[in-house]
Amino acid sequence: MQTKPNQAIGYLPDETPSAGKLVLFALQQILIMFPATVTVALLTGFHVSTTIFASGFATLVFLLVTKRKIPLYYGSSFSYIAAVIGMTGATYGQVAPDLLISQAQFGIICSGFVSIAAGLIVNRFGIKTIERVLPPTVTGSIALVIGISLAGVAITGAAGFDGVTANSTAWIAAIVTLLATVVFSVYLKGIYGQLSILFGIIVGYIVSIPLGLVDFSAIWTGTLVAVPHFTLPTPSLAAVLAIMPIAIATIPESTAHLFQLDIYVNNLAEKKGKKGKYNIADKLGLNLIGDGIGDIISASIGGPAGTNYGENLSAMAITKNFSSNMLGVAAILAMVLSFVQPLSNAISSVPSPVVNGACIFLFGAIGAQGIAIMIEKKVDMFSIKNLAVIAIIMVIGLGGHYGFPNGNIPVFGFALPAIATAAIVGIAINLILSIGNSDSY
Repeated sequence: MQTKPNQAIGYLPDETPSAGKLVLFALQQILIMFPATVTVALLTGFHVSTTIFASGFATLVFLLVTKRKIPLYYGSSFSYIAAVIGMTGATYGQVAPDLLISQAQFGIICSGFVSIAAGLIVNRFGIKTIERVLPPTVTGSIALVIGISLAGVAITGAAGFDGVTANSTAWIAAIVTLLATVVFSVYLKGIYGQLSILFGIIVGYIVSIPLGLVDFSAIWTGTLVAVPHFTLPTPSLAAVLAIMPIAIATIPESTAHLFQLDIYVNNLAEKKGKKGKYNIADKLGLNLIGDGIGDIISASIGGPAGTNYGENLSAMAITKNFSSNMLGVAAILAMVLSFVQPLSNAISSVPSPVVNGACIFLFGAIGAQGIAIMIEKKVDMFSIKNLAVIAIIMVIGLGGHYGFPNGNIPVFGFALPAIATAAIVGIAINLILSIGNSDSY
């Protein structure tokens, strides 16, 4: 039986659920963004409570900047992890010194301006202009390099490797977490499928208790309520060079989410018999500007770089709830929860092998996304031009990351961050080889 117009269940961006449903839907969005957002803080040395607060604050600002026309949640981005770790020298679960965090903040703020510039260019000249400078051969290759460059972090953390030996107990927790996360991701359906990472980490956490990997004594230390640890950015050229170019890799991801959102929202609008169209896809420039401002806001108070979350988008698609006000409530609740110190302590008590067991899957997925970008855009892999761009980016990015201390390539007396250098060189090579070449990609 077909659903008649106006009988479809769901909420469009300009609609709001009743108070009770509003809070429940908002809490669901928080649960979905929590695992990935907090994992970034634990890996990069940022403060967990500050990261949670920054995520909510940046989401609120994003909704205001986009005039609540683009219902997306802003969370910590995995794409920046390697570059930020290169600045903070972070050890899993250990908070980095304020000075190193503040320098990384400055680089993240500058990356926000890259997204804003891209948004302004799209508004003025259209998406094709961006694609000429950042074709899928470049963005896909950078995403691939970012994912593989994180492989070392995941596998050594999963092994409990101390630089000399691995820990068999750590391996047990990591393998259980990895298998649980993958199985949940494949077999759980609906909204439960969106919580597969959280469920996998919970299973790993439970297994870690009898293995003696969990320190419960640290959870109830301190006070019940504590203000997040805010830090101000400190100018750093090294941070700018290492972190700013990473914004290039997040543009295709943000674009894809926006186009998916447009399809979902308009499909619901049609079923509800709504007159007119929600022109969300036409707001790509505004979306990129909002993303950039989100990075600036987050980094200004001590939070990591972020992006709009595919996990939250999928949850909205499943529940048919695209209410911008619902996301606003979720953002406010996240900010409130960031003041609950036992919550931050409990998150920090999750053992490194557990988180990194899940990250074996998550980081590999980032690399696979780079391949997916090139497949989706039908990149001609037999083109010598394309092969040259892809090959140079991969060798500079991965060779530099694994071949030199801290992933910095020594060139003519300078230490150049490998991934950022790969991105810049790849863009330059693509533009040079495009002269007189009519092929797009």
